[in-house]
Amino acid sequence: MIEGLKIAGCASYSAEGQNLTELRKINFIYGANGSGKTSISRVIAAPADHPACAIRWANQRPLECLVYNADFVERNFRSSLPGIFTLGEHDAAVLNQIEQARKDVADIERDISARDIVLNGKDDAPGKLGERAALRENIENECWKLKNRHDADFQSAFAGVRGSKASFCDKILSEWASNQAAIHPLEDLKKRAAVIFEKGLTRESAVRVPDSAELTRLEALPILAKRVVGQGDVNIAGLIDRLGNSDWVKQGIGYFAQSTPQCPFCQQDVEADLAKRIGDYFDEAYDRDIADIGRLVAGYEAAGAAYLQSLADISQAGSRYIDADELTRLIERVTARLALNGQHIARKQKEPSAVVTLEDNTELFAEVRDFLTAANAAVAEHNGAVDDIGNQRANLTAEIWKYLLEEAKGVLDAYHTSKTAVDAAISGIESDLTTKRGDLTTAQQTLSDLEKGITSVQPTVNEINALLASFGFRGFKLATAGDQGNLYEIVRLDGSNAVRSLSEGERTFVTFLYFYHLIRGSVSESGITSNRVIVFDDPVSSLDSDILFIVSSLIKRVFELSHAQNSLIRQVFVFTHNIYFHKEVSFDPDRKRGLRAHETFWIVKKIDDVSTLESFDHNPIRTSYELLWSEVRNENRSNLTIQNTLRRILENYFKILGNMDKDKIIERFEGREKVICASLFSWVNDGSHSTHDDLYVSSDATTVGAYLGVFRRIFEETGHTQHYHMMMGTEAVPTADVAQMEITSPMPDNGQDAA
Repeated sequence: MIEGLKIAGCASYSAEGQNLTELRKINFIYGANGSGKTSISRVIAAPADHPACAIRWANQRPLECLVYNADFVERNFRSSLPGIFTLGEHDAAVLNQIEQARKDVADIERDISARDIVLNGKDDAPGKLGERAALRENIENECWKLKNRHDADFQSAFAGVRGSKASFCDKILSEWASNQAAIHPLEDLKKRAAVIFEKGLTRESAVRVPDSAELTRLEALPILAKRVVGQGDVNIAGLIDRLGNSDWVKQGIGYFAQSTPQCPFCQQDVEADLAKRIGDYFDEAYDRDIADIGRLVAGYEAAGAAYLQSLADISQAGSRYIDADELTRLIERVTARLALNGQHIARKQKEPSAVVTLEDNTELFAEVRDFLTAANAAVAEHNGAVDDIGNQRANLTAEIWKYLLEEAKGVLDAYHTSKTAVDAAISGIESDLTTKRGDLTTAQQTLSDLEKGITSVQPTVNEINALLASFGFRGFKLATAGDQGNLYEIVRLDGSNAVRSLSEGERTFVTFLYFYHLIRGSVSESGITSNRVIVFDDPVSSLDSDILFIVSSLIKRVFELSHAQNSLIRQVFVFTHNIYFHKEVSFDPDRKRGLRAHETFWIVKKIDDVSTLESFDHNPIRTSYELLWSEVRNENRSNLTIQNTLRRILENYFKILGNMDKDKIIERFEGREKVICASLFSWVNDGSHSTHDDLYVSSDATTVGAYLGVFRRIFEETGHTQHYHMMMGTEAVPTADVAQMEITSPMPDNGQDAA
């Protein structure tokens, strides 16, 4: 059964379209000619020809659709028609076999439908495929959160899947199944990614580690701990040693040479050999030691300056693998240590007899060396990565995805467990469906073979000819034709072909009878018992009132068949523009108020050349006369059809019921209003019942306003103002007057409660 229809992008329907929803077994659609009814029937007949439209089937199982519309008439009304096969008289046992085969097919179809519901879901129940889709949506969202957390650091590793949830999730699941990389800390991955994924990556230069060996050697010289003094066997030595002023004496020798024979300190004459004795005290060994101290001072200063300059050059050059702040701190410490030791050495030079102890810089120099050696190791690793950048990037990318997998391990494990269970259920259901569909094909073939054995086209000929005769169509009949008697011809009583000479009403009626019998048969020897949807689109066009009742009675019989148990007719649609026919075919004595559970009512309208659909919770069609007035009252009336609506009201009220002289009414008007009034009554005389009559003026808003004004004046000029106001709902009317003026449909109401 069809649960919903979307009609879009065809004929007068907009691209957004209109929807028929919550459709039921019996569906009535009323609309004027040209409003868009046939477009709906064409979509049902051939949905593939209307890609913008859509049909929603119950349980997603399409049924055979038999559609009676103008296309069906055009397609089938020709010199010969395909014969309609129906089940003929035959052995009861064979008929029982066919019935059992039908039940077998129905049972298998029910099994397929039940499994299909479990698989695909229904209404609010998602089904197993829906569960799997929900699992997929959830894991996609979780993976996307993971991506957003790490995207800033690992954009290059995520290249190609950063723009799509589905793609990123697919990558995660793929890596989950195959990634064997080692797990590394996040910070390590970030640090490496910043280098390896850098654009334009080049080799780095290693730094030259400054040599501290010379400084270390100088700092360990024994001269620093040696007391440098003169000879002890000189007679003046005892005094110098006792006073410990050899450094003072050494410095004073220069002054003594300038002041001889006087002492530079006491300014007294001294002995002539005093200068010799003092000179003997400071011998060659002493001079060598003093020279060693001098060289130590110069050498330490030069070695320290060279060492610091090397560090300064390294700092100035910079390197991504050298912590500039740490290097600065090391340089400051080395500078301070060297300066302090320089002061100690300077004191030794000034006081050679003093014992000087320098700061031990061995560990500091080792710290500098280790710091720079580590930087060079990082540079070497960097250069190795540059030389092997392809593999390095591949390895790092794998390690990044491995880290993500480890981070999402709980979510992925839960997804795997749930999906495994759902996949197993889906696999089992699909396997069962495959088996059941094979069983269905076999059962359908069995049914088809049984049907072929006892079907015939002759019973349909007999029934249609009997109906034609009973309804007064005695000038033609159906006859079998073709080499195998499986075609029909419409012939005169003398056997000549009657197709070209039939009237439009005869043509419509005989084609309808053909369709009516096709509902219970098939144009092939099999398929007679397939479930189907039946569509009647304007089946009473060009038929007189007697045939209208016959057609409505036959369609009601189809309604009854659709309610029968195990009926092949699962759903019926009736489209019409004829209010009398709509009222007759939709009559239901058991309908009190509102809709019955098995039916829907719709009206299709064309407003500003765009078709719209409106559903109702009751039968909206009461009488043709009242409906025509409701169209006049509607502010959203169609400019295209309103003039014809006014004409039909005047026809019902003044001509059919009132039998008034239209010429006398026209004479009450002057000028342009007289022309408009005459045009309205001219349509009445023409007897046109078409929406698109020959309009003598354009249907714009101004013209419509003029016609509505003249329409009202016609009632005023003829003394029927109160009737006008009653039907327009613009003025209260006394009850007694209403009783006298109320106009009902020319068709019998049959006691139908239209509300």
